[in-house]
Amino acid sequence: MSTRVRLPGGEFLMGDAFGEGCGGDGETPVHAVQLKPFSMDATAVTNAQYATFVKATGYVTDAERFGTSAVFHLLARGEVLGPAAGTPWWLTVAGASWRHPEGGDSSIGSRQNHPVVHVSWDDAAAYATWAGKRLPTEAEWEYAARGGLVSQRFAWGNELTPGGRWMCNIWQGSFPTSNTLEDGHLGTAPVKSYRPNGHGLWNMSGNVWEWCEDWFSPTYYESSAAAVDPQGPASGERRVMRGGSYLCHDSYCSRYRVAARAANTPDSSAGNLGFRCVSDSGH
Repeated sequence: MSTRVRLPGGEFLMGDAFGEGCGGDGETPVHAVQLKPFSMDATAVTNAQYATFVKATGYVTDAERFGTSAVFHLLARGEVLGPAAGTPWWLTVAGASWRHPEGGDSSIGSRQNHPVVHVSWDDAAAYATWAGKRLPTEAEWEYAARGGLVSQRFAWGNELTPGGRWMCNIWQGSFPTSNTLEDGHLGTAPVKSYRPNGHGLWNMSGNVWEWCEDWFSPTYYESSAAAVDPQGPASGERRVMRGGSYLCHDSYCSRYRVAARAANTPDSSAGNLGFRCVSDSGH
């Protein structure tokens, strides 16, 4: 199982202090949140870890049941059924799943230590329950991602590439057609790539989006100020995703910022969507 990092909790400032968020994402107002201590996986759940879960339980993911999932157009291998809903750079690919990340003609054989992808919120929650853990709340995720820094833009500070060094796996070049691969990766990177943040957590920015427990609402922050262990709205249609992915680029999506929010329906899956787990302190 993943190495767990114990986090002390306490008060932190949640939200976008720079006014850089997309209008409908609801990253403001910045507000104080109080959290109890908890533990978080040091890395996203890997292909090897998810395979252990599937072998033990026989679990079938949503993508496997549907027979398709969304794959970035430059990575697709196998039968392309057409464009995926939403954006032209996503394709619906037959057989794409956690076992076959780019489509039926691909495998995870050489990527055991890469983050599992094509997992829906339901698939992530099933793994977490099996592992005796849970998905992080959105507040826990942001507190952890900040690594002890106060109101900084990224998990390591305010500068994207300090000293010219890439700190996370995101897109370089002209999105979505030309990636210069300056950080070495077109798709996912191993879960212990780059450097961990101040809490010892790896890849809290970029690589893969990570599911959170909460339902999403763009107005939630307006009512959660001074909250203690906020759990998100009581209901909704989409679950929160955090952290950005290997496809994020500042030309359209700078959601590798630690305050950035996104969401998707609980049965959605894609080639850049994974998760990590948390557990309550003492467990």
